[in-house]
Amino acid sequence: MTEGKYPGELASPKQIHDLAEEYRKAATLLLQLGRSGKPLTRAPFRLSAIHAIELYLTALLLHRGHDPNQIRKMHHDLAARAKHTVDAGLRLRAKTANHLQSLSQNREYLVTRYGPELAATVSQINRLTATLEEVAAKVTLLIASPSRTVTVAIATVTGKT
Repeated sequence: MTEGKYPGELASPKQIHDLAEEYRKAATLLLQLGRSGKPLTRAPFRLSAIHAIELYLTALLLHRGHDPNQIRKMHHDLAARAKHTVDAGLRLRAKTANHLQSLSQNREYLVTRYGPELAATVSQINRLTATLEEVAAKVTLLIASPSRTVTVAIATVTGKT
């Protein structure tokens, strides 16, 4: 790492997406370790799931040409990232979009990391799982498919408009 550079600053959208995939897989495995009635046992799942969501949204923003420094200035604000990803073509269900807002408003990233006394106040596991899976699936599709601009440009060059 060179002086003055932040970790991930030079990472490609694909590398960030691949990292998100690994955190999603880890979250899935960690979910199995949680015990009913013991909210703290779900904290490792929550942290991995929230981090995966953040990475998926970051990957999409990078894919759409956003400046890594501007993305980093959003810190762990999923609502801010989600707002920018709407402009980048991400269309989420209303429940999922609202959940991303509440994750930020309730500071669940910080509560999960540092607030064991608040473990029972965070969002439901099934809602977090659904948000993670929807964001993962839709971002993956958007990154995998060429943008309309690229498709139109290729069609114009090849004469297939």
